[in-house]
Amino acid sequence: MSHNPDAPQGLTFPLSGNRWLAALILLAAGAFQTFTFSPFEYWWLGPFSAFLILLVTIPAAPEKLFQAGWLTGLGLFGSGASWVYISISEYGNTNVPVAVLLTAIFVAGLALFHGLAFWFWGKLARENRVRRLILFPGIWLLGDWLRGWLLTGFPWLYLGTAHTDGPLGGWAPLVGVHGITLWITATGAAIYGACWLARYRNWGATAATLALALIPWLAGPQLKQVEWTRLSDEPTSFAAMQGNIPQQIKWDPDFLRDQIVTYLGMTDGQWNTDLILWPETAIPIPHDQAGQIIDHISDRLGDNSTLITGIPWYGFSERLEDFTFHNSIMAIGEGEGIYHKQKLVPFGEYVPLEGLLRGLIGFFDLPMSSFSRGPEYQSPLQAGGAKIMPFICYEVAYPDFVAFNSRQSGLLLTISNDGWFGASIGPLQHLQIARMRALETGRYMLRGTNNGVTAIINHKGKITESTPQFERVTLRGEVYSAEGMTPFMQTGSWPALTIALILVVFVRERIIPPVSASGS
Repeated sequence: MSHNPDAPQGLTFPLSGNRWLAALILLAAGAFQTFTFSPFEYWWLGPFSAFLILLVTIPAAPEKLFQAGWLTGLGLFGSGASWVYISISEYGNTNVPVAVLLTAIFVAGLALFHGLAFWFWGKLARENRVRRLILFPGIWLLGDWLRGWLLTGFPWLYLGTAHTDGPLGGWAPLVGVHGITLWITATGAAIYGACWLARYRNWGATAATLALALIPWLAGPQLKQVEWTRLSDEPTSFAAMQGNIPQQIKWDPDFLRDQIVTYLGMTDGQWNTDLILWPETAIPIPHDQAGQIIDHISDRLGDNSTLITGIPWYGFSERLEDFTFHNSIMAIGEGEGIYHKQKLVPFGEYVPLEGLLRGLIGFFDLPMSSFSRGPEYQSPLQAGGAKIMPFICYEVAYPDFVAFNSRQSGLLLTISNDGWFGASIGPLQHLQIARMRALETGRYMLRGTNNGVTAIINHKGKITESTPQFERVTLRGEVYSAEGMTPFMQTGSWPALTIALILVVFVRERIIPPVSASGS
């Protein structure tokens, strides 16, 4: 290919020639994304991070892009998901060197998803810088989707989640978190492209590129005022008990009775509340052994009251043709129904390659790590006249799973035990994820936790009531059931994924003229 000195070859900052500086920028760009989420919420760092990544990767040789993606992922997960160390070290009976090693493997393994996406990016775009720039948002989104699906998925730290309070949050009921992520990365690409065009004094194209990128950011706050669902006129009174049970004694047989007594005592004075919520495994005894406790709760509840609690379930499963444990949640009193968790946490709730790993170290023998996955297409719980779709802990992180299963419900509910992650940023990220699910579905999300943050989240993703962390406290408030579905509940992430696939399929060399990464 002949070199055209007048063709814009990209921003030629001296990065590709300094691999250590380039690596540092990629690590920093990944870490900046962590600061877009709770508790920091600097959402504007999202497009800035994408711009920095492009600054390094657009001029890079295709064979260097896997490494670039892996370094970006390492910065993101090393800063944003290393809280897993607490559960491995403090609660997994694992010494510090082994805990550090397992955390490093976890973070490095997650970073491979970014590496794989960037490798694919290099294969598609090769040395064409224009093609790379156009493909970048689609490649990023497809990488996110793969990470949320493969090997049960890790749907955490999606860039779009940062916009529960950001200007793009109004798009959540239409396109979901993946659609917001697509535009954040597209904005970073637009900023890069505008700088590129400005370098050649193409001011009209520069202004048009920036204006196009800004339109969704300006429209988002207006869209957040739209009511996509209809709330009931009559409120439902609600109370949630945050027991703050130390994780060290959670499954200690000597303390099981004390935990139940704690929650019964906290519920005194609330037995006539319409809806009462206890957190994940608040009754730490399998349901087939907890008959007296369940009967006692039923006797105490008012005529129109329902108590929903986390409880392990043990019994014969026709689907699995065996006796099995489930991590479950059940309704008692005026309500009815039981739900078995479908999205299990590896090592915390089941052990992959169990025959090989059991007994090697304490982390592979955590209490209650032998749960089985619940069946698909489970019905909502009933509480009085309300239909409530429950999600247990990690399940609330899956956007399409929540949207699909919420279609027949008026309220959403999630219970969790974030005590596994101590005073880290993990529980606050988890809360923000639950807020995004409420915003996507236009429904109240009721959140009950062992040690915080217990909260009422309204249909706009706003927290109306919440408790402090690490305190034994009861939360009280009112909630409203919703009717109707948001566009995202009807389509899921497919519109955003389709755009990403269109970019990948149609941005070809025959459409985009060749402009080499090496400038020749």
